[in-house]
Amino acid sequence: MCSKRNILNLYKRLLRESERFESYNFRQVPVSINYAIRRIKDSFKENKTLNDQEQIQKEIQYALKNLDIIKRQAAIGSMYNAGKLVIEK
Repeated sequence: MCSKRNILNLYKRLLRESERFESYNFRQVPVSINYAIRRIKDSFKENKTLNDQEQIQKEIQYALKNLDIIKRQAAIGSMYNAGKLVIEK
C-alpha cells in the first residue's frame, strides 16, 4: 500500500520531469498548454477518489511507467536540441 505522501511525491516528480522538455512542440510556453503536464493533472484529479487498493496500485504502476517515458523523451530531446524556433525568439 502506498501512502499519500508517496503518491504526492510521484505527482511532483512527474510534473518536474515534464518541465524538462527542450522542444517547443512538447514544451509550449504557457505551461497550461503543455500536454504532459495537463494530462498528469487530469489523471490525478480523475483518480483521486479511487478506493480499491488493487486499482490504486495499477494506476501507480502506470504512472511510474509514464515517468520513465517522460525522463527518456526529455533526455533524447536534450541530446538532439536543434536550437530555438523562429516562433520562440
